[in-house]
Amino acid sequence: MKMKSFVSSLMMACASFVYAQAPNIPVDPSLGESIVFIKNENKWGIDLETTIFKPEGTGPFPVAVLNHGKAPGGSNKFQERNRPLPAVRELLQRGYAVIAPMRQGFANSGGVTVGDSCNIEANGNAQALDVQAIVDWLKKQSWADATRMMMMGQSHGGLTTLAYAQNPDIGFKVFVNFAGGLKFTRDCDWQRSLKNAYGSYGEKTKAESIWFYGENDSFFPPSVINPAHKAYVDAGGKAELVAFGIFGSDAHAMFGSYTGLPIWWKRVETRLTAAGLPTQVIHPKYAYSRTVRPAASGFAEVVNIDKLPYANDTMKATYQRFLTSALPRAFALDTEGLTGFAFGGDDPLKRALDFCNRKGKGECKLYAVDNDVVWLEEIKY
Repeated sequence: MKMKSFVSSLMMACASFVYAQAPNIPVDPSLGESIVFIKNENKWGIDLETTIFKPEGTGPFPVAVLNHGKAPGGSNKFQERNRPLPAVRELLQRGYAVIAPMRQGFANSGGVTVGDSCNIEANGNAQALDVQAIVDWLKKQSWADATRMMMMGQSHGGLTTLAYAQNPDIGFKVFVNFAGGLKFTRDCDWQRSLKNAYGSYGEKTKAESIWFYGENDSFFPPSVINPAHKAYVDAGGKAELVAFGIFGSDAHAMFGSYTGLPIWWKRVETRLTAAGLPTQVIHPKYAYSRTVRPAASGFAEVVNIDKLPYANDTMKATYQRFLTSALPRAFALDTEGLTGFAFGGDDPLKRALDFCNRKGKGECKLYAVDNDVVWLEEIKY
């Protein structure tokens, strides 16, 4: 790709620059999870933080590369490392090794991100250089079958996936774009820039892809993505657009949700099968199992902090943080005023209870889940 001069003009050649660190999320050994730093020699030896999930066994495993999005607001250095667990679990069950790299300037990767230019085509191409470094590394690993690979990306990662698909390694058989794109809000006709980017990618891409976009996507609604998809196809690109309608409060979050799996997995599975990639479940132990969600009890409105039982100032402050956290979420408490809450990821109900019980006597119970109070205990004063 003809991007090195563009990248050089936008990047700082100083991998030792000190940044605040991204959240430290522990690895989950039950998912074969580990973190490695892969050097991108094309960008002054910058290290790319990469999460690897490997199924049991020694391989060589088919490989799935999952490209992350860009968190809104703030520094990209505060962004969490990429762990799209719904997709990870589906792929692990079928024997895939899953690779989730963080591109330059994101989370604990070195360097800085490409600047806020309105040139979305160039931005995607720059992101694809980091992906290429990951692929080059993968091809040297004895546990990775580089002849059987697939790639998926969400939001900024969807743009990255389509940019990479212009000139992919021969081992990639399937490309999936979930709500892909990039949006700028300052002095930029970004809708036109996105359309032009996808038109250019389509002209240069021989590989087929499948795209998933929802009607209530807060970033890329149909009015934005339909012209961009048309530009891609009109230029010669082969891309199936799946318009799946309304999803939750924002379809942009579909890929990261377990409730989104019925929308996309079967369609992707069909493409994997057609490409000769495995789809049979051989490791059911990686499937998602979760705590049963209690029904709403009617004890109180979830926003009514004054109804918290056994409340103290610390509990009220913690509950306020719970109320501002993203769904799915859960809040637990005990009679001593101890609490625990969790949101996102795998089984927040169990994680909230476990955290609360670690601080107390193991008597914590769920108070609220998502937007419902589920508390059933009789309050004794």
